[in-house]
Amino acid sequence: RLLLMSVKKEIFGIHPSGKEVYKFEIVNKQGMKAVITNFGAILISLFVKDKKGNFQDVVLGYDSLEEYLDNHPMFGATVGRNVNRISNAKFELDGKTYLLDKNRGNHNIHSDKEHGFHKVIWDFEITGENSVCLSYLSCDMEQGFPGEVYIKMTYTLTETNGLILSYFATPNKRTILNVTNHTYFNLGENIFSTEFCIHAKSFTPVDEDIIPTGEIREVKNTPMDLTKYSFIKDRLNANYHQLQIEKGYDHNYVLDHPHTGFRLIAQTRSMKSGIHMDVYSDMPGMQFYTSNSLKNTIGKNGVVYKKYDAFCMEPDYFPNAINTKGFEKPIFDSNKNFISTTMYQFY
Repeated sequence: RLLLMSVKKEIFGIHPSGKEVYKFEIVNKQGMKAVITNFGAILISLFVKDKKGNFQDVVLGYDSLEEYLDNHPMFGATVGRNVNRISNAKFELDGKTYLLDKNRGNHNIHSDKEHGFHKVIWDFEITGENSVCLSYLSCDMEQGFPGEVYIKMTYTLTETNGLILSYFATPNKRTILNVTNHTYFNLGENIFSTEFCIHAKSFTPVDEDIIPTGEIREVKNTPMDLTKYSFIKDRLNANYHQLQIEKGYDHNYVLDHPHTGFRLIAQTRSMKSGIHMDVYSDMPGMQFYTSNSLKNTIGKNGVVYKKYDAFCMEPDYFPNAINTKGFEKPIFDSNKNFISTTMYQFY
């Protein structure tokens, strides 16, 4: 076991390719600990102190590399090249049509669930006493997207109990880049004991296939309104079509002050554990997902994860933006790098 300051590195398992896969433990002076693997740039665990002074792992995941090889729910995953949906699994760029994997009906979700960024082995560098930098070279037409892309993703644990995720990607020609993290958070027992606040006055309604219709709708006077701390248990089965589609939230929120850069975008707190989490980002949108599709998945320590056991908060460009008039396009090239930062701050 190699000890480098406060970052520990050890073998997590052997990939089917024969390559060694590592996991990294970053611990700060408060005892908060993040566990990351260079397979998929995945966040495995995040131990945070609760109101009783005990450390709780607040993210869902698995015990072994073998389980992450499948990882259909995409626990802790770095998602790329494009997170969320692309309608009809195709898009047009500079007059050329690109075809993607049809992995959700006729549509595409999360680029390629078998060959996406969360299924490759990333290079790594321990870049300080509290951070690990992971990097990957995605070849031209990988997953169906044009252009070669070199991406670096850095996890940093701060001394003030923040976990920072920094993305920097350089394509060699025009392409789509909409990268985020798909961690499932559980701050207490399940989402019913957790209050949510999202700094967004609008959201993007979806059709029956969870594809945005193109409308930007105000949340006011609807169950989508999370502008103040709210419990959502009674809303999940509300008589509101947007929530009836999936019996829960799987929606993109149009965040306030989209062009002001890094800012507070969402807040959560568990009444059971006393753990608070604030989310900061520089993205224009955030997907809020209440694990509606989670079905009796065996996770860490044999725990069975069920529907509504966790939530995801994924800062991003709006879903299907490339095909939707009026949505900001996540198009980048050699003169315009993809740069983004997310922070999950605990207290």
